[in-house]
Amino acid sequence: MTAYVIGEVQIINPEGMKGYGPMVAAAVKQYGGRYLARGATPKVLEGGPANNILIIEFDDAAAAERWFASPEYAAAKAIRQGSSNLRLILVEDSVKSVT
Repeated sequence: MTAYVIGEVQIINPEGMKGYGPMVAAAVKQYGGRYLARGATPKVLEGGPANNILIIEFDDAAAAERWFASPEYAAAKAIRQGSSNLRLILVEDSVKSVT
């Protein structure tokens, strides 16, 4: 079942984020993920303010979890920590196709 990692990030130190983007993108690709949206500042249609959003698609939740637990992501995460506030959510696509 397809799974999505949805993230919301508030960058508090852009200088400290240098190097993070290419490292995390390589890790996502290595573990079979595909960016559907990245670095997009959302237009809020309802509710409070939002930060930059990312959406990564994986073949299944297990692949997303392997990426998240990987040493490659851990190395990227070490660069990002202290320079941003990030929330990542894993959700499986349980919508049944309507024919």
